[in-house]
Amino acid sequence: MESTALPFLVSIPLLHVLLLSSAAAASCSLRSCQLLDSCSTADDCAAGLYCGSCPASGYVQPACVRALAYQPTAFVKGLPFNRYTWLVTHNSFSIVDEPSYTGIQRVTFYNQEDTVTNQLRNGVRGLMLDMYDFENDIWLCHSFQGQCYNFTAFEPAINTLKEVEVFLTENPSEIVTIIIEDYVRAPEGLTKLFTDAGLVKFWYPVSEMPMNGMDWPSVTDMVVKSHRLLVFTSDASKEANEGIAYQWRYMVENEPGDLGVVPGSCPNRKESQPLNSRYASLFLQNYFPTIPIQNEACKEHSVGFTEMVDACYRAAGNIMPNFLAVNFYMRSNGGGVFDIQDRINGLALCGCSTITVCQAGAPMGVCKNTGSPNRTFKNGGGTYSGYVELSGSALMLHFSGHLVVKLLIALLISYSL
Repeated sequence: MESTALPFLVSIPLLHVLLLSSAAAASCSLRSCQLLDSCSTADDCAAGLYCGSCPASGYVQPACVRALAYQPTAFVKGLPFNRYTWLVTHNSFSIVDEPSYTGIQRVTFYNQEDTVTNQLRNGVRGLMLDMYDFENDIWLCHSFQGQCYNFTAFEPAINTLKEVEVFLTENPSEIVTIIIEDYVRAPEGLTKLFTDAGLVKFWYPVSEMPMNGMDWPSVTDMVVKSHRLLVFTSDASKEANEGIAYQWRYMVENEPGDLGVVPGSCPNRKESQPLNSRYASLFLQNYFPTIPIQNEACKEHSVGFTEMVDACYRAAGNIMPNFLAVNFYMRSNGGGVFDIQDRINGLALCGCSTITVCQAGAPMGVCKNTGSPNRTFKNGGGTYSGYVELSGSALMLHFSGHLVVKLLIALLISYSL
C-alpha cells in the first residue's frame, strides 16, 4: 500500500483548526448537534457522533465527536484488499462493564467500551481476540502466562464469533479480519469453534492467500467469492494442522504497547519480519500504550497519532498501514482515529487529503472541491447504533492484597511480551 508523501503530517492538523473555529459554537437546541458542537448527552448529537469530553487535553466541555468510520470501499472501489486501511480494535472483547460469565469479579485491564456488534456497525473491520482453553471450551480471556482464570475470563468465544456471523450475513459487501492471540491447545479446537459459529461459509482459504508481498485479490473478487472473513493466528502450527493462517507469514507488525508509541520510532515486533522487508503485503500498526487508561485515549488519538503514522510509514519504506489497532477507538477531541483513517485512505487511494473527496474514476490527485470537510455520514459503513456516555476510567481495580498485586504485575509483564 504505497504512497510517496504524507502531507497531512507536516501541516497544521485539521482537528486543531476545527477546534479553534468551534470554540464559541452556538447552541444546537433546534437541530441535531454537529461535529464539535456543545452537547449534554449523546442524544443531542447527529448520527455518527456521540457526546464526550477530553479533560486530558484540556477540553472539559462536552462536545459531539465522531463515532463512525467511512468505509473506503464506498469511495474507491475494486482495488486489492491490501491497498486500503482498516480500523482494528485491540482486545475487542475486553469491554468495560462487561458482565462476568464466571460469577467472579474480574481482575484485568479493559480496552473497549461497546459491544463487538456496535464496533462493527461503527466501521471497525478488524478484531483482536485472545483465545484460551477454559472450562472445556474456548473462551476470550485477558490473562497471562498462557492460562485463563475465572477472574480474567470474559465469555465463550463463540458468543463474539456469532456476532461477527450476524454482521457478515446482514452486510454482504463487508470484509472482517480476526487476529487471534492463540493459546488454544485443544486438537482442532479453532476449527470446531468457527464451524459452530457458522463462519466457515465466509472463510478466506489460506491456500489462496498471497505470499512474498504479492497483492491480495480485489475487494470486489473477495465479496463475489464470499471470502469475507480473514483469520490469522499467532500459533504457527495451526496453519498446517487447521488451515488457519499464521499471522506473521502474511503481515508485518510494529511493537505493541509502549514501544509502539515512542515518538519518531517504529520498531517491528519480534515475531515479525522488518517492516521494510516487503516480506508480506499487509502491515499492522499498533497504536496503544501498555496500560490502557480510558480517559487518556482521547488525547492519544488527537495528539501525536499522525506523527506515529508518519514514523511507521517511513520505517516500512513508504508503505501505509493496512490495519490501525487502537484502544477505546471512539475517544478523541473531534475526529480521532476516524480522521486519521480517512486521511491515510485519501492519500493512498486517490492522492487527496481525505477519502471523502476522492472522485470515482478520476486521475490520482484530482479531488472534489467541497470547500469544507464533508461531515455527513450517509456513506458510512454501517448505522451508528446506541451510544456510550464516556466518563470515568477503565483502570478501576478496587482490590487489595498481595495476591492481586502479583496478578497485576503478571498482567503487565504479559503486556510487554
